[in-house]
Amino acid sequence: MPLFKVKTPEPKGPTRYLKAATLIDGTGKKPVQDPVLELEGRRVKRIGTKQGIRIPPRAEVVDCAGLTLMPGMIDAHLHTMMFNCLTFHNYRVAQWEITPELQQMYGLFHAQLCFDMGFTTLRDLGLNSSRGLLTAELCAVRDAINAGIVEGPRMLIGGFTVITGSHLDLINPRAMQRFGFQTADGPWELRKLARTNLLAGCDIVKTCATGGGGTDKEEPDIRNMTQEEINAIVDEAHAFHKVAAVHCFTPQGQRMALEAGADTIEHMVFSDDRTTDRIVESKVWMTPTLLHRTDRAIQARKDQGTSQFVLNKMKQIQPYCYRTFEKMHRAGVNIAMGTDMGYDPQMGANARELEVYVDLGMKPMEAILTATRNAARALKLDREVGTIEAGKLADIIAVAGDPLKNIRCLQEKKNIQIVMKEGRIYADRRAGRNRNVVNVKPGEWKIVDYL
Repeated sequence: MPLFKVKTPEPKGPTRYLKAATLIDGTGKKPVQDPVLELEGRRVKRIGTKQGIRIPPRAEVVDCAGLTLMPGMIDAHLHTMMFNCLTFHNYRVAQWEITPELQQMYGLFHAQLCFDMGFTTLRDLGLNSSRGLLTAELCAVRDAINAGIVEGPRMLIGGFTVITGSHLDLINPRAMQRFGFQTADGPWELRKLARTNLLAGCDIVKTCATGGGGTDKEEPDIRNMTQEEINAIVDEAHAFHKVAAVHCFTPQGQRMALEAGADTIEHMVFSDDRTTDRIVESKVWMTPTLLHRTDRAIQARKDQGTSQFVLNKMKQIQPYCYRTFEKMHRAGVNIAMGTDMGYDPQMGANARELEVYVDLGMKPMEAILTATRNAARALKLDREVGTIEAGKLADIIAVAGDPLKNIRCLQEKKNIQIVMKEGRIYADRRAGRNRNVVNVKPGEWKIVDYL
């Protein structure tokens, strides 16, 4: 933790009351029936029940009768600036034809699609492109939201800091001409790249220890970094009071990330018992990113023009991902929800990740915690968000249905009746209301294909 941090005094703001049928507060405690929340400005001031909190006459009341209140959800790993299957007909064409300026607008749009579905915080772990790293463009989207210029979720931005020919370099075609300072080699050059991303404003330094799944002609177990290199990157992030996220597919990569002091390990693919035990002991957070591995996602990639090599690889590693998740969950690994949503399956479908967890043995409450309290802890935001508690920011969603009985109720937009961030309602789909963040449905906007 930094020794010193400048704090800006926060005005209190107006008081309002929020009442509903049930409260799942994100702490793991038993749900509260007939909850009443007193909000003051951006924050939760008091939590009780209709028997314990008297609402003053003429007070402003947000009535969520029959609904379940939950903390705003968090996706701890996605890529809003990728050429998503909802907006581009063929990502292999789009990455050549779409300008960085237009892609930045799509990045905002993709973030808003997730926000509209109750994801009030997104950790975007970066992108590179045929025009260079897009760290500054992503930071501008975050800053525009924070400034109130546009509506959107809270965003934390990662900057790719990887070696030449790494998995995250090969997201682009191998033969593509590289522009600008996209990759680096050796500890000092990688420190320079980390500092360049930090100068652009990133919140997270994202690096890559192993190969991956979604790229051509590359095996998942290829080592992408020496220990000295990964140590330098993580050290540089920590020197600037930032965090380091490390892409790992193998136990070797996981051990390298642990040795370097990584804050989060991205993906659950291959594992062994000895390394899993070390991960549990370290208390480091892991994001499973299993939605990206499902048959539905693989089909979406096929429809978008993905090569057969990549489709085969994604299908072949699928059972390993599921077994690793089951093993790590049983072992007690700290799990924070992340989807790796980018090309697939579709922005806004983030909550489907939770269904995968439940299908693989998690209880619904455990799955909800991965997208609330746990994700906030992984992102080091748990003092402010992730649970509905007095003093925290009022990031709250109201859901039609009981996700503890049917986790799938979080997947339909009509069920996400209210989306509130910092005490302000951005989406309100209660009876007689029709406020959305994005006022179009999938398929109603033009799918871009310039060729």
